[in-house]
Amino acid sequence: MMRLYLTFWAVGLGATCATAQPRPLYENDFEKAETGKVPADMLVLDGGFAVRQEGGNKFLELPGAPLESFGVLFGPTEKEGVSVTARVHGTGKGRRFPTFGVGLNGTGGYRLQVSPGKKLLELYKGDDVRRTAPFEWSSDKWTQLRLQVRKVKEGEWKIEGRVWVHGSPEPKDWTIAVDEKVEPRPGRAALYGSPFAGTPIRFDDLLVAPAAER
Repeated sequence: MMRLYLTFWAVGLGATCATAQPRPLYENDFEKAETGKVPADMLVLDGGFAVRQEGGNKFLELPGAPLESFGVLFGPTEKEGVSVTARVHGTGKGRRFPTFGVGLNGTGGYRLQVSPGKKLLELYKGDDVRRTAPFEWSSDKWTQLRLQVRKVKEGEWKIEGRVWVHGSPEPKDWTIAVDEKVEPRPGRAALYGSPFAGTPIRFDDLLVAPAAER
């Protein structure tokens, strides 16, 4: 009986190890953060970011004014083999819409940006648009974004991003991807927002983790 128990235990342990996910490099859902402030482990590049609370949920909020572009850095400094995920909430006002996104490799690195006014998902490197894909944004709903940078082989990297409405299944395929032959620079993950609609942009459930193989 003991031998049978040990056999089942070993099989179960093997299955658990096989399906175990890599530990995140950074997580923040702001539930333990102090409202009215920015967590100490985040670096504000510009903008009036602060933790706010509504309906029992805490999040990082960028106010609706001024109508400029702002950002904040967080997580460890990494070069490759890393992904960043966040959910973002914004609202349109008439014909004005916010833009927002997540980034990797610091301020001059890669940025996955939702641009509702263009009906596009855009992938930037620095200030240059590298690739675009059609995307219909839903106002007043949380949007999930995931961006990753992974090394394919010596001298080649893949930059991949996907976007979906929070609460719906995450797409299996990447929404947008580019091949890169220039070695990425080490840098931290980032959040970006431009409140062009004059309404706040909210960020929550930040996650920096090892990149997926596809």
